Amino acid sequence: MNRTLRLFDLFSCAGGAAKGYRGAGFEVVGVDIVAQPRYPFEHHVADALEFLAARGEEFDVIHASPPCQHYSPLHALAPHLEYPDLVAVTRSALEVLGKPYVIENVMAAPLDRARSITLCGGMFGLRTYRHRRFESNISLRPATHPKHVARTATSRRRERWAQGWHISVTGDVGRYVGPEAMGIDWMTGDELCQAIPPAYTQHIGHQLRDHLTDPSGRLALSEAVA
Repeated sequence: MNRTLRLFDLFSCAGGAAKGYRGAGFEVVGVDIVAQPRYPFEHHVADALEFLAARGEEFDVIHASPPCQHYSPLHALAPHLEYPDLVAVTRSALEVLGKPYVIENVMAAPLDRARSITLCGGMFGLRTYRHRRFESNISLRPATHPKHVARTATSRRRERWAQGWHISVTGDVGRYVGPEAMGIDWMTGDELCQAIPPAYTQHIGHQLRDHLTDPSGRLALSEAVA
């Protein structure tokens, strides 16, 4: 397959996932309900699932990161706030389309554990652990998960970073050490908190390319999800 493979990045935020897939060789197009002026590739402001229905057939692979707030432990701190619960409806739309897909979310999200892997910053030499789960209809391989030995700072991050700590990338991370911890240098602090490190999706992207370009067909969807 000589043509450039195209990936549709749904619920894109500012492009952490997109950058990793680009590093794996995909042409990436993003869509989000909110404008993302720092998204590094072609981007559209629209409802992600409506845009998927209209243009999903144009792409080889779909990545989706539905809003995570409904599933996050932080939701317990503000239970009066309503957040969308979109994992199931997103999965249904992707299964109808029939393309290889990846759904990313926080650990507590209702992803199919039998068809998902967990990635961590420690797997890629990052100084934030930031566990995220990735469900797919192809068989994904995780990376080696090293033992967590570094202390993680949730406050006084700049000081503790200099002391060798890891950091937690949360709402008040700012741009002091967050970009280096995440491998992201183009986002604001608020955008970093909604992002995943590009290293995660570059790891997955290489596997997707192998799946799509395998001439033997032995990675067909029917076999991958068996």
